[in-house]
Amino acid sequence: MRVLIADDHAIVRKGLIELLREAYPDMQVFEASNSHQAIDVVTQSTIDVILLDISMPGRNGLDTLKQIRSSGVKSPVLMLSMHPEDQYAIRSLKAGASGFINKETATEELLTAIQKILSGRKYISASVAEKLADAGDRSSRPAHELLSDRELQVLQKIAEGKPVSQIADELSLSVNTISTYRTRLLEKLGIGNNAGLTRYAIDNDLI
Repeated sequence: MRVLIADDHAIVRKGLIELLREAYPDMQVFEASNSHQAIDVVTQSTIDVILLDISMPGRNGLDTLKQIRSSGVKSPVLMLSMHPEDQYAIRSLKAGASGFINKETATEELLTAIQKILSGRKYISASVAEKLADAGDRSSRPAHELLSDRELQVLQKIAEGKPVSQIADELSLSVNTISTYRTRLLEKLGIGNNAGLTRYAIDNDLI
């Protein structure tokens, strides 16, 4: 089995490799610490399964996943995150992921998740399945779940204290475009300034 592990923390990659070696001692591992490296691997090599961290520097895991799918790669992708599953699981599945697990539960869930997605099925928890069933009820969803993936990404970077110019550089967008996203965020969330956006992100476990 050929596995790509894309995570910007070397210690996390090492831990995931050790977990996988227990079940797949002969697997071939490819590692990536950012989106560009991950894209290079999947376009140059045949990969059986991809483990992709959502919170990578620069282009995040969701953007990377979308590019992987747009390039025609069909390999199953398991998304990993330190954020609560209710923030990203549905977004990941809609973007083309085969499953989602929280890093805190990876020790217990990783092998089960890998086996399931390799068989062509989806791996989600019962709570995510329930949220998917309720996804059509917009009235019961918190405001940030109605944000686009890009709006959510800009919100997180603002909450991390990054200036508009740095956010624009990291996302390869213009300063004016980031300012437009910021304006949309203030309107959609009913918030007046960056301090309010930061507090909202903290209160809702978005960073």
